[in-house]
Amino acid sequence: MAIDEAVMLGIKEGRSPPTLRFYRWNPSAVSIGTFQSMDDEIDVRFCTENNIDCIRRVTGGGAVYHDYNGEITYSIVIPRGHTLAPDDIIKSYEILCQGIVSGLKYLGIESEFKPINDIITGGKKISGNAQTRRHSCVLQHGTTLLNLNVELMFTILKVPQEKISDKMIEDVKQRVTSVTDVLGRFVEVVDLQEALQFGFTEALDIALIPGTLTDEEQKDVDRLVLEKYSTHDWNFSR
Repeated sequence: MAIDEAVMLGIKEGRSPPTLRFYRWNPSAVSIGTFQSMDDEIDVRFCTENNIDCIRRVTGGGAVYHDYNGEITYSIVIPRGHTLAPDDIIKSYEILCQGIVSGLKYLGIESEFKPINDIITGGKKISGNAQTRRHSCVLQHGTTLLNLNVELMFTILKVPQEKISDKMIEDVKQRVTSVTDVLGRFVEVVDLQEALQFGFTEALDIALIPGTLTDEEQKDVDRLVLEKYSTHDWNFSR
């Protein structure tokens, strides 16, 4: 999360280019939306005991479990006014999410954008996305599910154990799916990442140039981790 904000600061100051990243959360983590309460949404004790990080995002939306082996997260940062980031928020979601739609098609999965910010296939959600506009930039990030562990997700999110039923679990499985479920076969993380890279390149008509964080970006990352994203004040501020 600190990297996302550091890149935004770099773009704002004219020293960083528009940036697309693909990454995984190691260790696995749960992120909450910027307006949520960590204590209300997450079983923090369970996460601590099971080496699962808890973090607040700068974007809105609900709590999301990021399984290291179960998803790929992307983030794209673009300056305000860019053709790929119109002022119309729904339209900007639709444009940027086409990268995921195209990437899934590369794997053989037909999907579509569903407003406000989801990608669905066969009527089920396979990708959720969130967006914020700050530092003169548009940041959109989201996940594409490779595998889905509903039982663990319910344990992490603050749902009383006595309320977790087979019916509730089955209901989620009827509404959410994954690449593995759709294709009926195991898909390597690297294969999904390559498909998404191809998808964003094709759908957004962009050329991706491999790169690493600049020294200035890394300094901002280190500062933001220390002053913000690792602090109790930020993560438990509500």
